[in-house]
Amino acid sequence: MYASGKYSSRGPALIPRMKTKHRIYYITLFSVVLLGLIATGMFQFWPHSIESAADWTLDKRSVHDAPVVRLPVSSPIPERGDLSCRMHTCFDVYRCGYNPKNRIKVYIYPLQKFVDELGVPISSTGLSREYNDLLSAISDSDFYTDDVTRACLFIPSVDVLNQNSLRIRETAQALAMLPRWDKGMNHLLFNMLPGGPPDYNTALDVPRDRALLAGGGFSTWTYRQGYDVSIPVYSPLSADVELPQRQPGPRRYFILSSQTAIHREYRAELERLKEENGEALLLLDKCSNLSQGAASARKRCYKGQVYDYPQILQESSFCVVLRGARLGQAALSDVLQAGCVPVILADSYILPFSEVLDWKRASVVIPEEKLSEMYTILKSIPHRQVEEMQRQAHWFWEAYFSSMKAIGLTTLQIINDRIYPYAARTYEQWNNPPVVKWSSVNSPLFLPLIPPRAPGFTAVVLTYDRVESLFRVITEISKVPSLAKLLVVWNNQNKSPPEESLWPKVGVPLKVVRTKENKLSNRFFPYDEIETEAVLAIDDDIIMLTSDELQFGYEVWREFPDRLVGYPGRLHLWDHEMGKWKYESEWTNEVSMVLTGAAFYHKYFNYLYTYKMPGDIKNWVDAHMNCEDIAMNFLVANITGKAPIKVTPRKKFKCPECTAIDGLSLDQTHMVERSECINKFASVFGTMPLKVVEHRADPVLYKDDFPEKLKSFPNIGSL
Repeated sequence: MYASGKYSSRGPALIPRMKTKHRIYYITLFSVVLLGLIATGMFQFWPHSIESAADWTLDKRSVHDAPVVRLPVSSPIPERGDLSCRMHTCFDVYRCGYNPKNRIKVYIYPLQKFVDELGVPISSTGLSREYNDLLSAISDSDFYTDDVTRACLFIPSVDVLNQNSLRIRETAQALAMLPRWDKGMNHLLFNMLPGGPPDYNTALDVPRDRALLAGGGFSTWTYRQGYDVSIPVYSPLSADVELPQRQPGPRRYFILSSQTAIHREYRAELERLKEENGEALLLLDKCSNLSQGAASARKRCYKGQVYDYPQILQESSFCVVLRGARLGQAALSDVLQAGCVPVILADSYILPFSEVLDWKRASVVIPEEKLSEMYTILKSIPHRQVEEMQRQAHWFWEAYFSSMKAIGLTTLQIINDRIYPYAARTYEQWNNPPVVKWSSVNSPLFLPLIPPRAPGFTAVVLTYDRVESLFRVITEISKVPSLAKLLVVWNNQNKSPPEESLWPKVGVPLKVVRTKENKLSNRFFPYDEIETEAVLAIDDDIIMLTSDELQFGYEVWREFPDRLVGYPGRLHLWDHEMGKWKYESEWTNEVSMVLTGAAFYHKYFNYLYTYKMPGDIKNWVDAHMNCEDIAMNFLVANITGKAPIKVTPRKKFKCPECTAIDGLSLDQTHMVERSECINKFASVFGTMPLKVVEHRADPVLYKDDFPEKLKSFPNIGSL
């Protein structure tokens, strides 16, 4: 008790004395620990890079608010530019890395105002409206990142669009001072007006090391193919003038020239053409009786008559675009906007975005030395082709030329396609206007590896008046387990199809479509009734195929949904004596076509055949009532680069009950035309897309000595 009482009496008096003595020490220690934790947290979660914190936001775009950076006279200057640069030598693709969206990330440097030691800016104009629009569009796009560590491509905020406004040496020094410059690796510069008097070089004169250049006036001498990007020279009129929609077709003038700074030799040649062809050619020049200014830039004159520009361009079928002091001309953009077919005379000029755009579809390129033959050359172009070119020209402008945003994002997409080629846009996506709604149609090139079995296929039977044979075909097809729907295309306008009560009773929907004209292409029309991915095209006289053969063909198509999978195999051969292609229907060891009289394919190809078939092939087929199957083989092979697949051994497909009166293919001239078709189509496609193979697909146990009841496809047929 004593001890306890002693401790109790001293304890309360001791504790207060300890608090008083060490209070300051504990408070100081606690404060130091707390501040340490806060600092550690800030270091962990605060952006590590000063650059990434200064992202490209609206309040950073004013040159007046931008920090001033002085360039010492001794600042380093980049190398002139490596003409040998290619993507694999001067671009670090590993910086781009893998990402699920297959999209490069682009970082824009914060805006800075560069001046020399005397305070004089490196540019007389600062940040132009066009470059500001370009950077704004990129910063609003999916390409943009404000995290410099994630960036694959870097874009300086130094405006080099117009070389005339730049101090070359100081601009180069400003580029070299960028924190991530690294000899220009993975940097992109935009320039539309290169060179200057008297030489007017076709590429930017600013030394730029290994930087990529999106340039508006490249020649074949300065363009680094597969590395640089040729871009258009933007026309300010695109933003200021809205032209009314003009349908393709004949115009008031055949040829129009509207450029004002044409070399006197070219103008003299144009005046001579004007004398020879009269009112068909309109030769305009600047208006000498108008005061200089923005208003006069939108006027053109001919013998005192004033025309509104660029509106007058819509009055001509062809518009001349001649080289000036620079190869790239803003007139090209104006001409495209007007839907006028540009006639480009600028030797060695790299056309804008020519890496992806097919300019043969939208322009006529003529060597400068053949200017005197221009009228004759243009007169040889068919009217229908001119209309297609007018339509394509306007669409090129709308998609790729109409704004700085369009130009900038197109440039980035081209670079993106180089870095992620497996996800690149196709030729069709770059060059085909979105005329058809494709939302409900999936391209078989991007389908899952094996489409699901459940939906089955739609059988499309083309018929004219062979009712008895048609009904037999329907009866046989209805036995196929995967059949989802029957669609009969009635191609006879003079005779009605049988009454509904006379048709065979089948267990799937049966729909009859009556056509307005008797055309073979009707079999490939994308009918709304076709709801399945797989289509079986079959003639009304193919009565010999068994349900096992058809079911097996469908199963093969499921494995290869981008191919034509069919039964009658054919071959194309080169006739060395005649010097042309030949159609071969005899039995051989090779196959390059399967006829669509009995073939499976993806319904996507119906859209391509109907709306995207090159040239006049579809009209030619309908006019000759022949070769629609060969045309489909050309189309699919050209799109996929793959050969068709022949299934099962059957080779005989003649209808025993049919006579020469009944069938097209029994006509003697029919077979002769087949060779003509192949040569015609090869000419239109500009190549021979058909691929030759030496194999076919048969069921695994087809020839095996095995009980028939254990085989999946026992009734596979014979030759």
